[in-house]
Parts: sequence; structure tokens; C-alpha cells
Amino acid sequence: MLRDITLGQYYQTESVIHRLDPRTKITATFFYIISLFLFNRVSVYALAFLFLGSVIALSRVPLSFIFRGMKSIVFLLLVTVVFNLFLTPGYPLISFWRFTITDQGLIIASFTATRLIFLIVGSSLLTLTTTPNNLTDGLERLLNPLKTFRVPVHEVAMMMSIALRFIPILLDETDKIMKAQLSRGADFEHGNLIKRAKNLIPILVPLFVSAFRRANDLALAMEARCYRGGDGRTKMKPLRYQSRDRIAYGILVLYIAGIILAGRFSPI
Repeated sequence: MLRDITLGQYYQTESVIHRLDPRTKITATFFYIISLFLFNRVSVYALAFLFLGSVIALSRVPLSFIFRGMKSIVFLLLVTVVFNLFLTPGYPLISFWRFTITDQGLIIASFTATRLIFLIVGSSLLTLTTTPNNLTDGLERLLNPLKTFRVPVHEVAMMMSIALRFIPILLDETDKIMKAQLSRGADFEHGNLIKRAKNLIPILVPLFVSAFRRANDLALAMEARCYRGGDGRTKMKPLRYQSRDRIAYGILVLYIAGIILAGRFSPI
């Protein structure tokens, strides 16, 4: 189950999406997420689906690898759908015991589930097609105007990149600890909620110890290499926009315009 989480992982392959400037991909992801919350219309989500499907096809990342990460949010997805399904007022469609499914509840639950799936898949594509180093450089360049307000942009981008990089490492560490505890007779699947929570202590304690040890090792390694923040640092591979990035921005503008037109003038 832990190995099914793809957040923070990079999928190595050759594609036009991989070759895009990280600033282009970060900007596109940001506006794509915003577009999912602008309108609740079928035509808008159909356009978002076509856009996302085209990006997935161009990225050459297997669908099985992308949707493998969806297993980790199934519980959140179910809770969101159930709450919207049964707690939204409207015209009753189905009633059983004390629960009633309304027309508005069904519509909102469908839109919410679709939005959440598109959001997770679209966000995961950013990390799947961008290396941690490029992601850090792209974030730093995009946040560069905040330096005017004395925001430590380089340090913020570095922390975000390290956090993403540590996600698969800590997941792998958790998987090893769980297997070690299971081989010693630990039981994580049976018993009531309180007992199962107590059974997680043998996992959480060594996991926190391992995380702090890795953080300390990383800090020592950075100090040994005379790391002193972003002031005066140069880039071995400076970011430069190419023609493909300008084309990508043009497609993004057309997509946002299509979303606005569909949201305002489409009957469905």
C-alpha cells in the first residue's frame, strides 16, 4: 500500500512534457487547479478531462503508474462523496432508514469526486515529470519577486524540494519497519481502533528516529559543503525558456479561455 503512493516520485522517460521548463509546468499546474474550482458544469469538467488526458499522453507516463497513487486517497474520496451525498438538501431520490440521497447531493458528490481525482492526478504529473532539482530552481525563479519583501525564497524552495524528496524515502523506511515488526509477530489489522492505534507505536517511534537522523545527516552534509543559502549562488544549468514553453503557455491560455467560455455560456 505504501509503495502505491507516487507523490514526490520522478518517472524517468523522454517526452515533451519532461523537457518543458519547470516554471512552465508549475504555472500550468497552478492554473489547472484553479480552473477546477471556477465552475460546476459538465462541459467544464469534460474540457479539463481532455486537457489532462492530452498531457498524460504527451508525458508518456503509464496510466497504471499514475493511478496507482490514487489508492492512497480512496478513503478521503469515499468520505467526501458520502458526506456530500447524504448531507446536501434537495429533492429526495432514494430514501432508506435515516438516509436520503437528493438530486443536489448526487450532483455535488459527482462534481467533488471528479474535481478531487483531477486535482490529484494533475498535481502528481508535476512531480512525475520534473526532477527535484529542476522543481527547486523553478519555484525559486517564480517566487523571486518576493525577495523584495525579504522573503527567503531560496530557502523556502529548498525546503519544499527536500520535503517532496523525503516522501518516497520515508515511505520506503516505513515499509521496511512494518515488515520487520510483522516478522516479529506484530498485528496491525485486527482489534478495535484504540488497539490498532497502539500497535502503530512500534512503527512511529523508529520512523521518527530515522527521520531525525536523516535530517541531521543532511544538515551536516550541507554544512560540510559550505552551504550558506541562496545569496551569490550560481546555477550549473540556468533555466531558459524555449519555443516549446511559449507554445505550452499559448495552449494554457486557450484552455483557460475555453474553461471560462464553457462555464459562462454552456447549457450543461
